[in-house]
Amino acid sequence: MDKDTLISSFGKWISPINFDFFDEQVIIRNLDYYTKKITTETYLKLMLLAQLSRRNREIPSDVMTIIFFQLVSKIKAFHQKTQPSMPLNIIDSTTIPLNLGKYAWADFRKTKAGIKVHLRLVMMDQHMTYPDQLTITPAKEHDRGQLEVLIDDKNATYVFDQGYIDYERFDRMTDNCYFFVSRLKANAITHPIKSFDTGENTKILSDQLVEAVCED
Repeated sequence: MDKDTLISSFGKWISPINFDFFDEQVIIRNLDYYTKKITTETYLKLMLLAQLSRRNREIPSDVMTIIFFQLVSKIKAFHQKTQPSMPLNIIDSTTIPLNLGKYAWADFRKTKAGIKVHLRLVMMDQHMTYPDQLTITPAKEHDRGQLEVLIDDKNATYVFDQGYIDYERFDRMTDNCYFFVSRLKANAITHPIKSFDTGENTKILSDQLVEAVCED
């Protein structure tokens, strides 16, 4: 920032955050009670600037969640206005191992605990991809239990791997007009119901409506 610039680069970086909304949350939750120096807003700015503050353990994580979703809503509103095309939502999970002694609730294996983070990425185009939803479960829980949480927009196409396969849920999602793509498991058996024309000069080998079942 030079003498002719009133807003620093950092100020421009955090300008999308709605601090009026954030301050309302601080008041509702009484987060600044008896606070003399580092207010919750100051803490947020310090954390974003240097990630250094003793108050890290005092701030409820759901306050940061509120800010995250507020920013995501801004991104969505901007792209829906400028690019009204159907977004591609990619769903995947990653497992984070934890110490069994400290995190016994995070059921995983006999010798270690763990959590599983299920993340939904929105691909608006080749230049814009952003996370807009996530859930955290014990690592032992199956991926497919999160489908009904992460699939909530009928104006998007969802892509996920074999870990989320649940044919009964697929039927309900189809009946409710959700669009999704997934690979079938190796032991899946398909019964063709109807074939569709793929046209000429295409890499698509076949397009069929099938009934799929999984061998036990």
